[in-house]
Amino acid sequence: MLGLRFIKMQPTSYLLQYKKGRIVREGAGLSFFYYAPTTSLVAVPIASTDAPFIFNEVTSDFQEISIQGQANYRITDPKRVSELLNFTLDASARGYVSDDPQKLSARVINVIKVLTRKELQTLSLRDALRASDALVREVTKGLAASTEISSLGLEVLGLSILAIKPNPETGRALEAEAREQLLREADEAIYARRNSAVEQERAIRENELNTEIAVENKKRQIREAQMDAERAVQEKQHQLLDAEMEANIALEEKNKQLVTSSTENKRAEADAKAYGVAATMKALEGVDSKVLQALASVGMQPDQLVALAFQGLAERADKIGQLNISPDLLRELLTHKSNK
Repeated sequence: MLGLRFIKMQPTSYLLQYKKGRIVREGAGLSFFYYAPTTSLVAVPIASTDAPFIFNEVTSDFQEISIQGQANYRITDPKRVSELLNFTLDASARGYVSDDPQKLSARVINVIKVLTRKELQTLSLRDALRASDALVREVTKGLAASTEISSLGLEVLGLSILAIKPNPETGRALEAEAREQLLREADEAIYARRNSAVEQERAIRENELNTEIAVENKKRQIREAQMDAERAVQEKQHQLLDAEMEANIALEEKNKQLVTSSTENKRAEADAKAYGVAATMKALEGVDSKVLQALASVGMQPDQLVALAFQGLAERADKIGQLNISPDLLRELLTHKSNK
């Protein structure tokens, strides 16, 4: 009524009341009555604002890429912003009389775009597609040092790049190249796996051959040890045979000496007997044979005497007409022979 109105601002809005070209009241979250015909209200939001962006740029190898991200900023100097941009409220105090508040985000995005272009001009397509983190760091440093941002009384709270994409044709080419690279890597992996299997098989075969060689060497060593043992046994046997032969030779030498001594003894004994026989024969020269025969029969056994009697009969058989031998005599002779 009569132009008197009431306004209440949130703590996230900085309000400036102008009257006759001068600031009569300012602050965040103010509430008061004012006279509309003579008052101008400027409301500057001081809360953080999200500014999503998406734009195209060209890399150092003249490839177009699309950059999508979001910036977060807030107004730190509302009074300076109000001097550069029109944040005046309309008569209803519910909207702005101009579109300058919407242009503030565009100005921030333009600064981001300029800094991003500067960084991308030094990167190739492949490097740019992988440089989101480095790009965020460099652009954030550029925003902190930007005179345009500071002159607007702004503070960039954060910057994030959500995606860096090439154009569809280039993307398909990169996908095809990456796919071929993956296929080559898969083929190389298969080849490497097969080669590894061959190497392992070769190593296993070499180990088996080395094992066989070691076994053969052990067998040879065992055989050599056996041959050495057999040689030692044969040497011992030869030594035993040599010792036995030496003993036999010594024994034969002793036997030879014994035989020689025995032969000499027998010869001496034979000479003695021959001398005795010769002496006996010399003593018996001229003695009647019957006397000698009678002397020889002394001490004979009965059967020997009977045999001697038969011998005498046989010598005079031409003079004997008939000879009768009693059975008793034959029985005695046979009995005496069987008892012997």
